[in-house]
Amino acid sequence: MSSKRKTGDLVSEEGFGAEAKRQRVVEEESSPSPPPLPIANPLSGLANYDDDDDDEEEEEEEERQGAEKNSGGKGVENGNGIEEQEEEDQIEQGYGQGRRNREVERRRDCPYLDTVNRQVLDFDFEKFCSVSLSNLNVYACLVCGKYYQGRGKKSHAYTHSLEAGHHVYINLRTEQVYCLPDGYEIDDPSLDDIRHVLNPRFAREQVEQLDKNKQWSRALDGSDYLPGMVGLNNIKETDFVNVTIQSLMRVTPLRNFFLIPENYKHSKSPLVHRFGELTRKIWHTRNFKGQVSPHEFLQAIMKASKKRFRIGAQSDPVEFMSWLLNTLHADLKTKKNRSIIYDCFQGELEVVKEIHNKAFLEKKENSDNQHAASKLTDGGIEHDAVVTETSKMPFLMLGLDLPPPPLFQDVMEKNIIPQVPLFNILKKFDGETITEVVRPRIARMRYRVTRLPQYLILHMRRFTKNNFFVEKNPTLVNFPVKNLELKDYIPLPTPMENQKLRSKYDLIANIVHDGKPNEGYYRVFVQRKSEELWYEMQDLHVSETLPQMVALSETYMQIYEQHQL
Repeated sequence: MSSKRKTGDLVSEEGFGAEAKRQRVVEEESSPSPPPLPIANPLSGLANYDDDDDDEEEEEEEERQGAEKNSGGKGVENGNGIEEQEEEDQIEQGYGQGRRNREVERRRDCPYLDTVNRQVLDFDFEKFCSVSLSNLNVYACLVCGKYYQGRGKKSHAYTHSLEAGHHVYINLRTEQVYCLPDGYEIDDPSLDDIRHVLNPRFAREQVEQLDKNKQWSRALDGSDYLPGMVGLNNIKETDFVNVTIQSLMRVTPLRNFFLIPENYKHSKSPLVHRFGELTRKIWHTRNFKGQVSPHEFLQAIMKASKKRFRIGAQSDPVEFMSWLLNTLHADLKTKKNRSIIYDCFQGELEVVKEIHNKAFLEKKENSDNQHAASKLTDGGIEHDAVVTETSKMPFLMLGLDLPPPPLFQDVMEKNIIPQVPLFNILKKFDGETITEVVRPRIARMRYRVTRLPQYLILHMRRFTKNNFFVEKNPTLVNFPVKNLELKDYIPLPTPMENQKLRSKYDLIANIVHDGKPNEGYYRVFVQRKSEELWYEMQDLHVSETLPQMVALSETYMQIYEQHQL
């Protein structure tokens, strides 16, 4: 009996113990579990990444942007208009609490360098990831040329390296080259040519010798090209931008200024930095191809002009030139309102405006005294009911009026295309020729040049707009290609002591328009200074031409360079 009772007691105790154990398990499952203890990763030293936690970096970026927004939007922007990102540098320096001090291995013996395909590399387009469309931390695959974001284990570049078997990538901002998925940095001087194409760089000694260089360069496909005379892609009716860029590339001080990024590193304007980047690509002697695409510059134009000038819509190069010069000046000007734009193109006019004083005429009619006096408020001079105002006005370009074409046809039933010398239409600025102005009010204007710029931009007013259509004036302008002497045709100011009157100019760029007003296209003749040869440029088409052919076209805008001797 005693043994049987003991056995029953044991059974009951075991049953009670099991029930208590089940109750304890339920309580533990319902209560929050404590955080697990950190376990050292034995593989952490074998595959280290500079930015393998992309999600963590993106969260930090969002937090930083939110903090800047809360502080009044006083974020610091770099030259490309994108807020500076220093997460990689901070990681390398062990910055931040709780972040691992991850050092990237550098190797020279990468076995995948022979897979790099320079034929497919094109850095002319916007630096956006082809998957996420983000412009943060973008890498270019040097095997297929596509852009991907990040290189951590969850990044698009890492995934692409596993799926496609492409292993060599370059950071488009830092120019560092990495091997994925291994994660080490490639330190090989054979990749320097790719870095030079991604970000062309010039020494000041090179810039000074550009106009003396007569050597041709060779692209990867074996074609030869002249640095500075490369064609520009027409990205759907953007020829008005191309001819303007090609013309400005002949302005030596402007070109030299934008070839050195340190000259405008203080500017936060994306337009300024995109223009400088395009200038360096046009004059680079180690390009992989013989043409350049202005895609990034066009995107900056669309944003800065609020889509006034955009891809797919033809615009006037005169309007675009005026907008571009004024915008670049506003982004570059100093406290004294000076910039490289004004130093090159700004001149000064003396404007005499004669306005009929209606108030004086009414008073004269209503007054019994025919010689009643009238008060003038603008500091003008009154001459028989005419108010004369004299003022000084700066200019960046001069507009010349063409004589109207004949209305009737000749005996051959063809319209006669008239010709006019440039000197005849320059008389508008002799200080005596009267120009009738209707807007903003009817007035008679007289213009006189009081200061000549180093580079003179002339614009022939070929197009006349009315309420129904745009009419084009086909009049040909005869002009000298070299030695345009202005003092023989317009009065110029007397130079100051110890200064010489520089009034002689040479043509360096001539933009012409062909075709109908709304359906035509633009091309430009430019001069290569090193050989004093002329080239005709129309988008990707570049060909040498004779100086005599430059004047046999419907010129629309010209740039003249002043003699400095």
